Amino acid sequence: MIKQFYEKEVIPKLMKELGVTNKMNVPRLTKIVVNSCVSEATQNSKILDTVAKEIAMITGQKPAVRRARKSIASFKLREGMPIACTVTLRRNSMYDFYAKLVHVAFPRSRDFKGLPKRGFDGHGNYTVGITEQIIFPEISSDKVDKVRGMNITLVTTAKNDREGELLLRSMGFPLRG
Repeated sequence: MIKQFYEKEVIPKLMKELGVTNKMNVPRLTKIVVNSCVSEATQNSKILDTVAKEIAMITGQKPAVRRARKSIASFKLREGMPIACTVTLRRNSMYDFYAKLVHVAFPRSRDFKGLPKRGFDGHGNYTVGITEQIIFPEISSDKVDKVRGMNITLVTTAKNDREGELLLRSMGFPLRG
């Protein structure tokens, strides 16, 4: 549904705004990366299993477990310890997750007034940090042992932040200002 909206309405609009004649030069969403780092996993590795289950329920895809690259004594972290879960969504699952994120999850968060523009990285990609996983409808707030956050990165083919912002705004992404 979002993909058809992008192809039928967003591409012609962006072609006109950016002055592009070839529709392949119009910026597009290439992937969405969902990442959750769990610092408590250094003491109890079972916590990472529950985080992985929750991310799998939210995204519909099994997360990859990421391990520490370096040992950091002050954090009680050793090289090779599992500390994070990450999922990379592409194609149809990416568009499905995008629709759920914009139309269901963000409106469920408390006092939501839009997302700040400072999440852009200079290359047209946008990263947003979510503080509670319970804004997603798949997660039942009764069964959650601890509220955890995650980072969601929207990776685009835009050349700069202006193009990335135009793309996300025309796709209905709730940016402030």
